[in-house]
Amino acid sequence: MGLITFLSDFGYRDHYVAAVKARILQLNPAVPVLDISHAIEPFNIAHAVHVLSAVFRDFPAGTVHLIGVNDLGAPRAAWLAAEFAGHYFVSADNGILPLLCDGKPEHLVTIGASQMATSSPTRDLLAPAAVHLAQGGTLLDLGPVATDAYQLLNRQLRLQDNRITGHVVHVDHYGNLITNITRTAVEVLGRNRPSTIHFARETVRDIAPHFQAAPPGEAVCIFNSQDQLCIGINQGNASELLGLYFDSQVDVRFPAES
Repeated sequence: MGLITFLSDFGYRDHYVAAVKARILQLNPAVPVLDISHAIEPFNIAHAVHVLSAVFRDFPAGTVHLIGVNDLGAPRAAWLAAEFAGHYFVSADNGILPLLCDGKPEHLVTIGASQMATSSPTRDLLAPAAVHLAQGGTLLDLGPVATDAYQLLNRQLRLQDNRITGHVVHVDHYGNLITNITRTAVEVLGRNRPSTIHFARETVRDIAPHFQAAPPGEAVCIFNSQDQLCIGINQGNASELLGLYFDSQVDVRFPAES
């Protein structure tokens, strides 16, 4: 029996999460379900992609990830199941899956029951598909092969000889700023040169091992466990104090080579 994870923008005030879990219990009470978060900002695809991409590989191969984000607000009324990197995903066709799967999953199908009328696709369409996969069922049992999926584009890094320009892709619970600048990009472009990180009116000259490496109240930069460059303020909210938010620009600069 496989594991189902559950990620949604349903919040914690209403019955929506419980209704989906009740549906899973009706279908198979033995299937374990683990909540990732239900505090995704409503309809925020980028937030959902960041949270799930940061953690899904930590689960065992074969885990099924049930994604209830913007499930009725998709640009086209379709729901998909995919296999990628040894994991399964079920979601609305709203751009999440191509972003999670680096463009295109290894296998992708349209959930055949998608034509049924429902006000709760996560409960009535996606949850049964997730249970089916967790029980060892195949993707092709769910519906026909999908030839494409709705595409969204991530912000891309801008690389120059002596500069990397990136952006904030997420602000976490503590106000830390997670960017799309990777350790690999810094190491490859930097070629062992010293670097300075520029954001707002601040400049940080070193990348620390953790946020507490700086004195309280000072800005500090680290690489997180996903090797993304992050900006924080020790014991402070970097987003509020620096005035930086989603999509704010961050530069890493290197001295010119002689």
